Amino acid sequence: MEAKAVAKFVRISPRKARQVIDLIRGKDVDEAIAILKNTPRKASKLIEKVVNSAVANAENNHDMFVDDLYVAKAFIDEGPTMKRFRPRAMGQASPINRRTSHITIIMSDTKEG
Repeated sequence: MEAKAVAKFVRISPRKARQVIDLIRGKDVDEAIAILKNTPRKASKLIEKVVNSAVANAENNHDMFVDDLYVAKAFIDEGPTMKRFRPRAMGQASPINRRTSHITIIMSDTKEG
């Protein structure tokens, strides 16, 4: 059985968030949360929220035991980019791309493989 949680339009670059999510893929829930709490990145707090949401979904919606859960799949997709411009010298403008992410965590209670 699988439980899923998604956070969409999160205001962090997918490249930065993927560095953190690679640390928890395939880990048990307690270990994943411990890793996220001790990782000094902005993405770790955002990913921790999604992990907790997936655990709550598994427990409440699918009647799964929290002790058996592990992070089966975890990935970051790119969301829409907000395009802004910064004034520069001699009347020019430089583009600024403010990237967003979609964070997806899928918890499972059975190890495959």
